Amino acid sequence: MPGSGKAMAACTVGGLVVATAYTAALGGSGWLWFAWVVLALVTIGIVAARPS
Repeated sequence: MPGSGKAMAACTVGGLVVATAYTAALGGSGWLWFAWVVLALVTIGIVAARPS
């Protein structure tokens, strides 16, 4: 995985942790989870598009 893919994966995992903590502490936010899903899809796209 190239450096940008690793960075995106780290941001995605960090975003998941933040979204989960926010939901546990303050209640769910649909926009927060929507943003995380978009980030996850972009990360998957970057990782899948890497040269083999």
